[in-house]
Amino acid sequence: MRPGTSKAWIATFVVVAGTLATSACTDETIVFRDRELFETPVAAAAGFVGYTDETTKLTVCGNCHVGPQSQWEESGHADAWDGLQDSGHAQEFCESCHTVSELGNVATGTAGYSATAEDRYHDVQCESCHGPGLDHVTNPSDPNIPLAPMDVSVDGTLGCGECHQGSHHPFAEEWAQSGHGDMYAGAQGRSACQSCHTGEGALNAFGVSDPYIEKGGDAQGNHFNITCAVCHDPHGSDFTAQLRYSIDVADEDQNLCMKCHHKRGIPDPTSFRGPHSPQGPLLIGDAGWWPPNLDIQGDIVATHGSDANPGLCAGCHVNSYEVTDAATGEFVVNATGHRFLATPCVDANGAPTTDQDCAEGEKNYEGCAVAGCHGSAQGASAANQVAQLRLTTLAAEIDRLVALVPATEFDSGDNRYTTGEGAKFNAGFAGFAGSASHNPFLVEALMIASIEQLKTEYGLAVTAEVSMQRQLVPGGALR
Repeated sequence: MRPGTSKAWIATFVVVAGTLATSACTDETIVFRDRELFETPVAAAAGFVGYTDETTKLTVCGNCHVGPQSQWEESGHADAWDGLQDSGHAQEFCESCHTVSELGNVATGTAGYSATAEDRYHDVQCESCHGPGLDHVTNPSDPNIPLAPMDVSVDGTLGCGECHQGSHHPFAEEWAQSGHGDMYAGAQGRSACQSCHTGEGALNAFGVSDPYIEKGGDAQGNHFNITCAVCHDPHGSDFTAQLRYSIDVADEDQNLCMKCHHKRGIPDPTSFRGPHSPQGPLLIGDAGWWPPNLDIQGDIVATHGSDANPGLCAGCHVNSYEVTDAATGEFVVNATGHRFLATPCVDANGAPTTDQDCAEGEKNYEGCAVAGCHGSAQGASAANQVAQLRLTTLAAEIDRLVALVPATEFDSGDNRYTTGEGAKFNAGFAGFAGSASHNPFLVEALMIASIEQLKTEYGLAVTAEVSMQRQLVPGGALR
C-alpha cells in the first residue's frame, strides 16, 4: 500500500481447476486486491475526507453507508456546488456553504474546502453535518462515529443555521421567531406533550432512531425544539424539499403538518378540556362534536382543505417571496415562509415584522390571492373578518346557554358525554383565529346544531338576535 492512500480489501475468488492423475480435485485460491477509497487529507483539512469520486457522487462515507448515500444523491445538497456555479452570481464567500467545510458541524476553524479548495470537498456531503470522518473510516471499530447536530443554532455556531441564514435565505432567523422555535417551553415535564413539543419526541414518533448529538437531552434534561431536521430529512426523501412526510395528503397520519396539528380535534370524553391544535381535522372536515341533529349536506370541507389548495396547510402557511424597498426597488430580503404565518403583520416593504400583534387590516393577505383562491387580498381579509365575527357570535351564545345547564352535566368522570360538554367543546373552535379560515362552514354548522340541541334537551331559549340560519356557504358567498 503506497503512503498517503487508504485502501479497502476486496476478495476476488479465482478458481483454478485441474484434473490430477490420481484423483479429480479442485484447487481454489483466494486472491485479494485493494481499491483506493480516498487520499489521506492534508492536515489543514482537519480530518475531512470528502469524495471518493466526485464524478459519480460517491462520498467516502458512502462506500459503507450505502442507504444514506443513495438517498443523499437525490437531494439538493448533492448538487450544491454546481448549483452555485450555474446560478450566475457565484462568489467566493458563498463557497463554504456549498462544500464540505467547518460550517454545519462540530468543527471549529477553517477546514475542508475552506482550508484546501480541493474538488473532493465540493457539495454538501455527509461530513458537512456529521463532521470530520477520518478517524472513523480509518478505525471504524472504535466508538468514534461523528454525530450530526439536530439543533439550528441561530447564532451560527452549529447546525443548519450556519448556512441557512442571511437575507437571501433567512430560514434560521425566521424559524427562531416562529412557534416551532419555542415549542418546548410550554411542555416541560409533561411526557404526553413531548411528541409534538420537542424535536426528539417528534422524531421518536416518526420512527427516526438515528443517533445525533442532542439525543437524550442535556445535563438538565432539556430538549431541543422542532428544528429543521425534524421536518426535513437531511439524507433526502421521496417528498418535496426533503420533507419526512407529504404535505399534500389530506390524512392526519400521513400529512407532515397534521401529524401534530390534530390533537383533540374531536372531544376526549375523559377530559373537560376543549379543542387543542385542531387545525388538521378542521381542514379536512371531521372535527368537533357532532350533535344528533347536525345536517352537513356535503359541505364539511372548506376550499382551503380541497383540491383548490393542493398544499393544504403549507399552501397558506409556507409562502416565500422577495421583498424590495418600496422607495428604491432594491432587494431587502427573501421571505422564506418559515415564520409559518398565513397572514403576517408586515412592515412598509411587506416583510413580516417581529411583532405580530397588529390589527386585522394591517395583515398581509397577498398569499390568499394567488392561484385564483380569492379575487384580491382585500376580499380575502373581508371574508375572514365576516366569518370570524359570525363564529364569535355563535360561540358567545353557546357560552351563555351552557352557563344555564346543570353542573351535573359537566362531570368528566361519569362515563358519558353530554350535550352541554359537546356544545362547550364546539364553542372552543372560535377561540382559534385560524378556524375562520380552516373551515368556517363546518364550525358554523357545528355551533348552530349545538345551540339547537341545547335548546331541545335543556329547554333553553335562544337569543332572538342570533340567526340559526347558515350564513357562511362554500365558495365565499354569504347569505
